[in-house]
Amino acid sequence: MAAQNIGAVDATAFRPKPPRATGVPPCASAPDGSPCVVPGATAAAASGAPHVTEPTAYDGVLLLGFGGPEGQDDVIPFLRNVTAGRGIPDERLEEVAHHYRHFGGVSPINDHNRELRAALDAELRARGLDLPVYWGNRNWMPYVTDALESAVADGRTRLLALATSAYSSYSSCRQYREDLADAVEATALGGRVEIDKVRQFFDHPGFVAPFAEGLRDALAGLRADGFADDEIEILFSTHSIPYSDADRSGPPDSSGAGFGPGGAYVAQHVAVAEAILEKLGATSPWQLVFQSRSGPPQVPWLEPDINDVIAELPAEGRRAVVIVPLGFVSDHMEVLWDLDTEAMETAAEHGITAVRTPTPGIHPAYVAGLVDLIVERLRGTDAADRPHETELGPWYDVCRPGCCENKRLGFQPALAGAGA
Repeated sequence: MAAQNIGAVDATAFRPKPPRATGVPPCASAPDGSPCVVPGATAAAASGAPHVTEPTAYDGVLLLGFGGPEGQDDVIPFLRNVTAGRGIPDERLEEVAHHYRHFGGVSPINDHNRELRAALDAELRARGLDLPVYWGNRNWMPYVTDALESAVADGRTRLLALATSAYSSYSSCRQYREDLADAVEATALGGRVEIDKVRQFFDHPGFVAPFAEGLRDALAGLRADGFADDEIEILFSTHSIPYSDADRSGPPDSSGAGFGPGGAYVAQHVAVAEAILEKLGATSPWQLVFQSRSGPPQVPWLEPDINDVIAELPAEGRRAVVIVPLGFVSDHMEVLWDLDTEAMETAAEHGITAVRTPTPGIHPAYVAGLVDLIVERLRGTDAADRPHETELGPWYDVCRPGCCENKRLGFQPALAGAGA
């Protein structure tokens, strides 16, 4: 299978992202004739069952990314896209822009997604699957609309979406589903395309394996350098989000199932960290920490901040720290700046030896695991036969009603979910 057109765009001319959808595309018919509750879905997913066990003949994959600037002139337009609707002036955006300007105005995220698309394409071809991968972003070119139009131009109309985000929250799951609804409306393709989405893969073995390997190697290296296990702190780091969004992450009807403060977002990270530690038999102390906070100071975001934690470690007898970027799939800006720059500087200031472990990137286990998720839906694999590393999995194929609400925006039109 030849490399696919993933959305040709004029890179010299900025185009803003599409407006929000005001409606959702029509329903497909559920296979058993039951009412459709999942707009724009395939027939197998239309009834809204949590796990789809009907085989589905998809003919393309939509790889969904966040997007990032690819030059100094792109930085402010990109940040305007990210903050659209919040009325943030360019002067304040420039305060964030210096992270990107430090790296020449280029975010690494787009190249990482190009590499991932190529790796997925190769893995699919190796398995004999004719499923071209179309890549589209939320905040920069190529947009999701570009990917969708390219797929339809190639005659591919039954699509399975794969977002480059493993956990449940508004920004990491539901907003991607809203992006799909936006794209279908902006392209006027409602009724012509069917789009489902793979489950959140936070505890899939292919996602967990690279982190476990990285932590294993980091601990071995520090021990070889003379550090005792009780002198090493393991910090599992992820993107901070507002408490209001965190508490609403995951389905509300499962809020009594033990998610607790921070909702499914925090519970999933903690469960994966515990699974990794158990897999390795690691005994060093550890914490879940947060990074990359943004937004007005009066809005509470998840804490503790990784830099605050590192500053306190010497008083607790720690001489070294292993930073595991558990919330990230690749070395994009939040990893390069917030971890490799700021966190490392904080560690050096406090006399702490710091090691940052790799993100999954295009690790063979990760790429194979993503294709396994696609194959699950092609075959309609029963939930009991789906691999997962925590008791929270396997997560839902079809997001549940009321899942991952954004407190500020409420429920906007979205695909791949049942109800609001």
